[in-house]
Amino acid sequence: MKDQACIVGIGETRYCRKPGSGMSQLGIQLQAACSAIEDAGLTGKHIDGIMPFPNLGHAEGFASNLGCENLRYSAILWIGGAAPVASLRAAAAAVTSGLANYVLIPAGWNGYSGARVRQTVAQDVASMPGGAIARDYYVPYGFTAPPQWYSVMARRHMHEFGTKPEQLGCIAVAMRKHAQLNDNAVLQGKPLTIEDYMASPMLADPYRFFDCCLETDGAAAVVVTTTERARDLNKDPIYIMGAASGQPYPADEITNRKDIFQTGLSMAAPEAFAMAGIQPGDADFAQIYDCFTFEVLQQLEEVGFCKRGEGGSFVENGRIELGGELPVNTSGGLLSEAHVLGMNHIVEAVKQLRGAAGERQVVDAEIGVVTGWGDFGDGSIAILRR
Repeated sequence: MKDQACIVGIGETRYCRKPGSGMSQLGIQLQAACSAIEDAGLTGKHIDGIMPFPNLGHAEGFASNLGCENLRYSAILWIGGAAPVASLRAAAAAVTSGLANYVLIPAGWNGYSGARVRQTVAQDVASMPGGAIARDYYVPYGFTAPPQWYSVMARRHMHEFGTKPEQLGCIAVAMRKHAQLNDNAVLQGKPLTIEDYMASPMLADPYRFFDCCLETDGAAAVVVTTTERARDLNKDPIYIMGAASGQPYPADEITNRKDIFQTGLSMAAPEAFAMAGIQPGDADFAQIYDCFTFEVLQQLEEVGFCKRGEGGSFVENGRIELGGELPVNTSGGLLSEAHVLGMNHIVEAVKQLRGAAGERQVVDAEIGVVTGWGDFGDGSIAILRR
Protein backbone atom coordinates (compact mmCIF):
# COMPACT_ATOMS: atom_id res chain seq x y z
CA MET A 1 0.00 0.00 0.00
CA LYS A 2 3.00 2.32 0.06
CA ASP A 3 2.01 5.77 -1.22
CA GLN A 4 -1.27 4.43 -2.63
CA ALA A 5 -3.40 6.24 -0.05
CA CYS A 6 -3.13 9.66 1.54
CA ILE A 7 -4.60 12.10 4.01
CA VAL A 8 -6.39 14.93 2.21
CA GLY A 9 -8.28 16.68 5.00
CA ILE A 10 -7.73 17.52 8.66
CA GLY A 11 -9.93 19.22 11.24
CA GLU A 12 -9.95 19.96 14.95
CA THR A 13 -11.95 21.84 17.54
CA ARG A 14 -10.67 24.21 20.17
CA TYR A 15 -9.26 22.20 23.06
CA CYS A 16 -10.30 23.14 26.56
CA ARG A 17 -10.55 22.23 30.23
CA LYS A 18 -13.85 23.73 31.32
CA PRO A 19 -16.78 22.49 33.41
CA GLY A 20 -18.75 21.87 30.23
CA SER A 21 -18.20 22.46 26.54
CA GLY A 22 -21.94 22.62 25.93
CA MET A 23 -21.67 19.93 23.25
CA SER A 24 -22.14 16.19 23.30
CA GLN A 25 -19.25 13.90 22.44
CA LEU A 26 -20.89 13.28 19.08
CA GLY A 27 -21.34 17.01 18.62
CA ILE A 28 -17.69 17.93 19.09
CA GLN A 29 -16.62 15.08 16.80
CA LEU A 30 -19.03 16.29 14.13
CA GLN A 31 -17.50 19.75 14.40
CA ALA A 32 -14.02 18.34 13.75
CA ALA A 33 -15.35 16.07 11.00
CA CYS A 34 -16.98 18.98 9.17
CA SER A 35 -13.68 20.89 9.31
CA ALA A 36 -11.76 17.92 7.90
CA ILE A 37 -14.25 17.35 5.09
CA GLU A 38 -14.22 21.04 4.19
CA ASP A 39 -10.42 21.11 4.35
CA ALA A 40 -10.35 18.32 1.76
CA GLY A 41 -12.68 20.25 -0.53
CA LEU A 42 -15.43 17.66 -0.14
CA THR A 43 -18.96 17.47 1.24
CA GLY A 44 -20.62 14.90 3.44
CA LYS A 45 -22.06 13.21 0.36
CA HIS A 46 -18.55 12.21 -0.71
CA ILE A 47 -17.84 10.34 2.54
CA ASP A 48 -18.70 6.66 2.13
CA GLY A 49 -16.50 5.22 4.87
CA ILE A 50 -16.39 6.08 8.59
CA MET A 51 -14.15 4.68 11.33
CA PRO A 52 -15.25 5.99 14.76
CA PHE A 53 -13.23 5.69 17.96
CA PRO A 54 -14.22 2.77 20.26
CA ASN A 55 -17.14 3.57 22.59
CA LEU A 56 -17.35 7.19 21.39
CA GLY A 57 -19.63 6.97 18.38
CA HIS A 58 -21.23 4.88 15.67
CA ALA A 59 -20.95 5.28 11.92
CA GLU A 60 -24.71 5.71 11.60
CA GLY A 61 -24.72 8.74 13.88
CA PHE A 62 -21.99 10.43 11.88
CA ALA A 63 -23.53 9.53 8.53
CA SER A 64 -26.99 10.85 9.34
CA ASN A 65 -25.65 14.16 10.66
CA LEU A 66 -23.10 14.68 7.89
CA GLY A 67 -25.35 13.72 5.01
CA CYS A 68 -23.35 10.65 4.01
CA GLU A 69 -25.95 9.18 1.67
CA ASN A 70 -23.85 6.25 0.48
CA LEU A 71 -22.13 4.77 3.52
CA ARG A 72 -20.46 1.59 2.27
CA TYR A 73 -17.74 0.93 4.82
CA SER A 74 -17.51 1.27 8.58
CA ALA A 75 -15.25 -0.28 11.20
CA ILE A 76 -14.11 0.20 14.77
CA LEU A 77 -10.71 -1.00 15.96
CA TRP A 78 -10.91 -1.96 19.62
CA ILE A 79 -7.38 -1.09 20.67
CA GLY A 80 -7.93 2.08 22.68
CA GLY A 81 -5.61 5.00 21.96
CA ALA A 82 -3.82 2.97 19.28
CA ALA A 83 -7.01 3.03 17.17
CA PRO A 84 -6.67 6.38 15.32
CA VAL A 85 -3.22 5.61 13.88
CA ALA A 86 -4.18 1.98 13.21
CA SER A 87 -7.28 3.27 11.43
CA LEU A 88 -5.05 4.98 8.89
CA ARG A 89 -3.90 1.58 7.67
CA ALA A 90 -7.43 0.16 7.64
CA ALA A 91 -8.69 3.23 5.79
CA ALA A 92 -5.84 2.96 3.28
CA ALA A 93 -6.74 -0.68 2.69
CA ALA A 94 -10.40 0.25 2.24
CA VAL A 95 -9.85 2.99 -0.33
CA THR A 96 -7.18 1.13 -2.32
CA SER A 97 -9.31 -2.03 -2.50
CA GLY A 98 -12.46 -0.21 -3.58
CA LEU A 99 -14.44 -0.73 -0.38
CA ALA A 100 -14.77 3.05 -0.06
CA ASN A 101 -13.69 6.22 -1.84
CA TYR A 102 -13.29 8.62 1.09
CA VAL A 103 -12.93 7.44 4.69
CA LEU A 104 -13.51 9.76 7.64
CA ILE A 105 -11.67 8.99 10.89
CA PRO A 106 -12.98 11.08 13.81
CA ALA A 107 -12.01 10.99 17.48
CA GLY A 108 -13.00 13.19 20.38
CA TRP A 109 -14.55 13.31 23.81
CA ASN A 110 -15.47 15.37 26.83
CA GLY A 111 -12.45 14.02 28.67
CA TYR A 112 -12.53 16.83 31.22
CA SER A 113 -16.17 17.78 31.68
CA GLY A 114 -17.40 14.18 31.31
CA ALA A 115 -16.64 11.06 33.32
CA ARG A 116 -12.96 10.54 34.16
CA VAL A 117 -11.17 7.21 33.81
CA ARG A 118 -11.24 6.30 37.50
CA GLN A 119 -14.95 7.22 37.69
CA THR A 120 -15.69 5.11 34.64
CA VAL A 121 -13.87 2.09 36.08
CA ALA A 122 -15.60 2.49 39.44
CA GLN A 123 -19.00 2.51 37.74
CA ASP A 124 -18.26 -0.32 35.34
CA VAL A 125 -15.26 -2.57 35.97
CA ALA A 126 -15.84 -4.21 32.58
CA SER A 127 -14.81 -0.92 30.92
CA MET A 128 -11.25 -1.37 32.19
CA PRO A 129 -8.73 -3.00 29.84
CA GLY A 130 -7.73 -6.47 30.95
CA GLY A 131 -11.12 -8.09 31.48
CA ALA A 132 -11.26 -10.72 34.21
CA ILE A 133 -7.57 -10.40 35.10
CA ALA A 134 -7.93 -6.71 35.82
CA ARG A 135 -11.22 -7.23 37.63
CA ASP A 136 -9.87 -9.95 39.90
CA TYR A 137 -6.24 -8.94 40.42
CA TYR A 138 -5.96 -5.18 39.77
CA VAL A 139 -9.12 -3.49 41.00
CA PRO A 140 -9.32 -5.12 44.48
CA TYR A 141 -5.90 -3.66 45.27
CA GLY A 142 -6.68 -0.15 44.04
CA PHE A 143 -4.88 -0.64 40.72
CA THR A 144 -7.61 1.21 38.83
CA ALA A 145 -6.12 4.08 36.81
CA PRO A 146 -3.62 4.37 33.92
CA PRO A 147 -0.82 6.08 35.93
CA GLN A 148 -0.76 3.03 38.17
CA TRP A 149 -0.94 0.48 35.36
CA TYR A 150 1.94 1.94 33.38
CA SER A 151 4.09 2.98 36.32
CA VAL A 152 5.29 -0.60 36.78
CA MET A 153 6.95 -0.52 33.36
CA ALA A 154 8.61 2.80 34.08
CA ARG A 155 9.91 1.61 37.43
CA ARG A 156 11.22 -1.62 35.90
CA HIS A 157 13.05 0.38 33.20
CA MET A 158 14.69 2.46 35.92
CA HIS A 159 15.73 -0.73 37.71
CA GLU A 160 17.20 -2.42 34.64
CA PHE A 161 18.72 0.51 32.78
CA GLY A 162 19.25 3.26 35.34
CA THR A 163 16.73 5.64 33.79
CA LYS A 164 16.41 8.77 35.94
CA PRO A 165 13.40 10.87 36.94
CA GLU A 166 15.14 13.92 35.47
CA GLN A 167 15.15 12.20 32.09
CA LEU A 168 11.39 11.77 32.23
CA GLY A 169 11.32 15.44 33.17
CA CYS A 170 13.15 16.31 29.94
CA ILE A 171 10.18 14.90 28.05
CA ALA A 172 7.61 16.88 30.04
CA VAL A 173 9.63 20.09 29.63
CA ALA A 174 10.01 19.57 25.86
CA MET A 175 6.29 19.02 25.34
CA ARG A 176 5.47 22.13 27.34
CA LYS A 177 8.07 24.15 25.42
CA HIS A 178 6.40 23.21 22.14
CA ALA A 179 2.96 24.06 23.51
CA GLN A 180 4.08 27.67 23.99
CA LEU A 181 4.13 27.96 20.17
CA ASN A 182 0.63 26.53 19.75
CA ASP A 183 -2.38 28.79 20.24
CA ASN A 184 -4.67 25.75 20.54
CA ALA A 185 -2.64 24.11 23.32
CA VAL A 186 -4.40 24.00 26.68
CA LEU A 187 -1.14 24.79 28.48
CA GLN A 188 0.00 27.52 26.11
CA GLY A 189 1.26 30.41 28.24
CA LYS A 190 2.31 28.11 31.08
CA PRO A 191 6.04 27.28 30.76
CA LEU A 192 7.56 24.40 32.71
CA THR A 193 11.10 24.00 34.07
CA ILE A 194 12.85 20.86 35.22
CA GLU A 195 12.75 22.31 38.75
CA ASP A 196 8.95 22.64 38.47
CA TYR A 197 8.76 19.06 37.28
CA MET A 198 10.87 17.65 40.13
CA ALA A 199 8.86 19.59 42.69
CA SER A 200 5.49 18.29 41.47
CA PRO A 201 3.60 15.76 43.62
CA MET A 202 4.22 12.04 43.23
CA LEU A 203 1.08 10.25 42.02
CA ALA A 204 2.13 6.69 41.20
CA ASP A 205 5.86 6.17 41.66
CA PRO A 206 7.75 7.10 39.52
CA TYR A 207 5.03 9.21 37.91
CA ARG A 208 4.72 12.75 39.18
CA PHE A 209 1.96 15.19 38.35
CA PHE A 210 3.72 16.49 35.25
CA ASP A 211 4.38 12.99 33.91
CA CYS A 212 0.67 12.61 33.22
CA CYS A 213 -1.31 13.71 30.18
CA LEU A 214 -4.13 16.22 30.25
CA GLU A 215 -7.83 15.53 30.59
CA THR A 216 -9.50 17.72 27.99
CA ASP A 217 -12.59 18.29 25.87
CA GLY A 218 -11.99 18.33 22.14
CA ALA A 219 -12.01 16.43 18.87
CA ALA A 220 -10.02 15.99 15.67
CA ALA A 221 -10.56 14.16 12.40
CA VAL A 222 -8.89 13.24 9.11
CA VAL A 223 -10.08 12.13 5.66
CA VAL A 224 -8.25 9.39 3.72
CA THR A 225 -8.53 8.60 0.02
CA THR A 226 -6.43 7.20 -2.82
CA THR A 227 -3.53 9.02 -4.39
CA GLU A 228 -5.40 9.07 -7.69
CA ARG A 229 -8.53 10.74 -6.27
CA ALA A 230 -6.39 13.21 -4.34
CA ARG A 231 -5.24 14.74 -7.62
CA ASP A 232 -8.70 16.27 -8.06
CA LEU A 233 -8.73 17.92 -4.62
CA ASN A 234 -7.50 21.31 -3.49
CA LYS A 235 -4.87 20.28 -0.92
CA ASP A 236 -1.53 18.60 -1.43
CA PRO A 237 -1.91 15.01 -0.23
CA ILE A 238 0.13 13.59 2.64
CA TYR A 239 1.08 10.06 1.63
CA ILE A 240 0.87 7.01 3.89
CA MET A 241 4.24 5.33 3.26
CA GLY A 242 3.81 2.56 5.80
CA ALA A 243 1.53 1.62 8.68
CA ALA A 244 1.05 -1.27 11.07
CA SER A 245 -0.41 -2.20 14.43
CA GLY A 246 0.03 -4.97 16.97
CA GLN A 247 -0.69 -6.20 20.48
CA PRO A 248 1.60 -7.51 23.20
CA TYR A 249 1.16 -10.98 24.67
CA PRO A 250 -0.79 -11.31 26.80
CA ALA A 251 -2.65 -8.20 25.70
CA ASP A 252 -4.70 -7.98 28.90
CA GLU A 253 -1.92 -8.15 31.50
CA ILE A 254 1.37 -6.34 32.08
CA THR A 255 3.29 -7.84 34.97
CA ASN A 256 3.34 -11.47 33.78
CA ARG A 257 4.72 -10.84 30.30
CA LYS A 258 7.97 -12.59 29.48
CA ASP A 259 9.27 -9.21 28.32
CA ILE A 260 7.56 -6.34 30.10
CA PHE A 261 8.85 -3.84 27.52
CA GLN A 262 7.52 -5.78 24.51
CA THR A 263 4.47 -3.89 23.25
CA GLY A 264 2.38 -3.95 20.11
CA LEU A 265 4.63 -1.25 18.71
CA SER A 266 7.66 -3.53 19.05
CA MET A 267 6.15 -5.74 16.36
CA ALA A 268 4.41 -3.05 14.33
CA ALA A 269 7.37 -0.70 13.82
CA PRO A 270 9.59 -3.08 11.79
CA GLU A 271 6.62 -3.94 9.58
CA ALA A 272 5.80 -0.28 8.92
CA PHE A 273 9.38 0.70 8.13
CA ALA A 274 9.78 -2.29 5.81
CA MET A 275 6.65 -1.21 3.97
CA ALA A 276 7.91 2.37 3.73
CA GLY A 277 11.39 1.30 2.65
CA ILE A 278 13.15 3.64 5.08
CA GLN A 279 14.82 3.56 8.50
CA PRO A 280 13.82 5.41 11.71
CA GLY A 281 16.76 7.77 11.24
CA ASP A 282 15.18 9.05 8.01
CA ALA A 283 12.31 10.69 9.91
CA ASP A 284 12.38 14.48 10.38
CA PHE A 285 10.05 14.42 13.41
CA ALA A 286 7.92 12.06 15.48
CA GLN A 287 4.51 12.46 17.07
CA ILE A 288 4.62 9.90 19.90
CA TYR A 289 1.53 8.98 21.93
CA ASP A 290 2.44 10.62 25.22
CA CYS A 291 -0.14 9.44 27.72
CA PHE A 292 2.79 9.48 30.18
CA THR A 293 6.39 10.58 29.84
CA PHE A 294 7.87 7.11 30.10
CA GLU A 295 5.64 5.86 27.28
CA VAL A 296 7.36 8.42 25.04
CA LEU A 297 10.76 7.10 26.09
CA GLN A 298 9.67 3.49 25.69
CA GLN A 299 8.14 4.02 22.25
CA LEU A 300 11.24 5.87 21.02
CA GLU A 301 13.17 2.73 21.91
CA GLU A 302 10.72 0.23 20.47
CA VAL A 303 10.31 2.18 17.22
CA GLY A 304 14.08 2.06 16.80
CA PHE A 305 15.11 5.67 17.24
CA CYS A 306 17.52 4.38 19.87
CA LYS A 307 18.34 1.02 21.45
CA ARG A 308 16.36 -0.35 24.37
CA GLY A 309 17.78 1.09 27.56
CA GLU A 310 19.19 4.18 25.83
CA GLY A 311 15.98 6.22 25.82
CA GLY A 312 16.95 8.17 28.93
CA SER A 313 20.08 9.60 27.38
CA PHE A 314 18.35 10.01 24.01
CA VAL A 315 15.82 12.54 25.34
CA GLU A 316 18.41 14.71 27.12
CA ASN A 317 20.07 17.95 25.99
CA GLY A 318 17.25 19.16 23.75
CA ARG A 319 17.49 16.28 21.28
CA ILE A 320 13.68 15.88 21.11
CA GLU A 321 12.96 19.61 21.10
CA LEU A 322 12.39 21.78 18.05
CA GLY A 323 15.79 22.37 16.50
CA GLY A 324 17.06 19.06 17.93
CA GLU A 325 17.91 15.84 16.17
CA LEU A 326 14.35 14.46 16.41
CA PRO A 327 11.62 16.96 17.35
CA VAL A 328 8.90 15.06 19.23
CA ASN A 329 5.28 16.14 19.67
CA THR A 330 5.73 19.54 18.12
CA SER A 331 2.24 20.72 19.12
CA GLY A 332 2.74 19.89 22.80
CA GLY A 333 1.19 16.45 22.61
CA LEU A 334 -1.19 14.86 25.07
CA LEU A 335 0.96 16.21 27.89
CA SER A 336 0.60 19.90 27.01
CA GLU A 337 -1.67 20.43 23.99
CA ALA A 338 -4.65 18.17 24.70
CA HIS A 339 -5.62 14.54 25.09
CA VAL A 340 -7.62 13.93 21.93
CA LEU A 341 -7.00 10.19 21.86
CA GLY A 342 -3.94 10.61 19.68
CA MET A 343 -5.85 12.02 16.71
CA ASN A 344 -4.29 15.43 17.35
CA HIS A 345 -0.89 13.80 16.72
CA ILE A 346 -2.00 12.84 13.20
CA VAL A 347 -3.34 16.34 12.57
CA GLU A 348 -0.07 17.88 13.75
CA ALA A 349 1.96 15.55 11.52
CA VAL A 350 -0.07 16.64 8.50
CA LYS A 351 0.43 20.30 9.39
CA GLN A 352 4.18 19.76 9.64
CA LEU A 353 4.34 17.99 6.29
CA ARG A 354 2.23 20.69 4.66
CA GLY A 355 4.61 23.31 6.04
CA ALA A 356 1.69 24.87 7.90
CA ALA A 357 2.80 24.62 11.55
CA GLY A 358 3.77 28.25 11.96
CA GLU A 359 6.34 29.05 14.64
CA ARG A 360 6.78 25.39 15.50
CA GLN A 361 7.47 24.30 11.94
CA VAL A 362 10.23 21.71 11.53
CA VAL A 363 12.50 23.04 8.78
CA ASP A 364 12.20 21.11 5.49
CA ALA A 365 10.08 18.38 7.06
CA GLU A 366 9.52 15.60 4.53
CA ILE A 367 8.89 12.44 6.58
CA GLY A 368 7.13 12.06 9.92
CA VAL A 369 6.32 9.16 12.24
CA VAL A 370 3.13 8.95 14.30
CA THR A 371 2.45 6.32 16.97
CA GLY A 372 -0.57 5.21 18.97
CA TRP A 373 -0.76 3.50 22.36
CA GLY A 374 -3.82 1.77 23.78
CA ASP A 375 -5.02 -0.25 26.73
CA PHE A 376 -2.12 -2.29 28.23
CA GLY A 377 0.31 -1.77 25.36
CA ASP A 378 -1.52 -2.08 22.06
CA GLY A 379 0.56 -0.20 19.53
CA SER A 380 0.26 1.40 16.12
CA ILE A 381 2.49 3.39 13.81
CA ALA A 382 2.16 5.33 10.56
CA ILE A 383 4.95 6.78 8.45
CA LEU A 384 3.82 9.81 6.48
CA ARG A 385 5.49 11.93 3.81
CA ARG A 386 4.69 15.04 1.85
